[in-house]
Amino acid sequence: MEFALSDPSNDSDSVPMMPAWVASRRGETPEDVAFLSGAALGHLHLVVSRADLPQSLLRDRLALGAAEACVAVSGRPERVRDLRDAVQLMRAGDLPGPAGETYLAWRRATERPVSVKALARALPAVATDRIAAWLDAGPGTPATRAAYVLEAVLTDAPRAEVAALILADAVVAQSLGWERPVPLLAAGLKRADLRKREDDLRLACHRALVASAVEATRLAADLVRRVAHLHAVAPKLRAKGAADAVAMFLTRDAVAPSALPMPDRAARRLCDRLVELGAVRELTGRDTFRLYGV
Repeated sequence: MEFALSDPSNDSDSVPMMPAWVASRRGETPEDVAFLSGAALGHLHLVVSRADLPQSLLRDRLALGAAEACVAVSGRPERVRDLRDAVQLMRAGDLPGPAGETYLAWRRATERPVSVKALARALPAVATDRIAAWLDAGPGTPATRAAYVLEAVLTDAPRAEVAALILADAVVAQSLGWERPVPLLAAGLKRADLRKREDDLRLACHRALVASAVEATRLAADLVRRVAHLHAVAPKLRAKGAADAVAMFLTRDAVAPSALPMPDRAARRLCDRLVELGAVRELTGRDTFRLYGV
């Protein structure tokens, strides 16, 4: 397991939602905001520890949201559908473009346990010694460490928002004892927040973690329900390679039929059957070059 924590909630059929007093309350003082972010991360810690949660799928979907937020900060027009197309429909020798590179960076950052080497794989343009120095920018709580990292990176490299946010999420994961980063900060921070420093930046990080933890909990609950249904209908699938195909849907935000371990026609039929059974969704709305996901 990627998050080794035993909790009675693992035996429940449903994921508990974030308490309303955390999700709806807006702290006015730094102490209030810090308390709320701690409570939100504590709840999320229990949620991501569940045995029935498809953790790789959760991280991949959150990575997509983080990439979309980073692309928006950079002023580019691409959104979720464009990012999916850039990566999922890429053929050997193709280049994903700047937006696709951002999405790939987030995916690579979440695929392996937190380490300088793994983060260098996600951020090949950044020297490993700089990554190591930035990760060690300062001590404290998850939000405080994240703020130190953001400030350190953006002071040294003002346009390196993607690297700054990936490394900030990496130190949040380290602080909480998570093996792999869970993308949280990019979706919760505004462009103006990234220009803040010191106490103002720490306050922004606390608020971003509350908002993102609430959304991650909602998404986790939705994925647990959807994956349970996929498991329930899987025995009805008779195609050769169906079990391996189902395993791919359990780990990836989106899957092209051509990526499934079966002939193209059989793969398309399997995807149509899964849509018919309500186990996956067609994500593009197109008649061709379709993508499917839980």
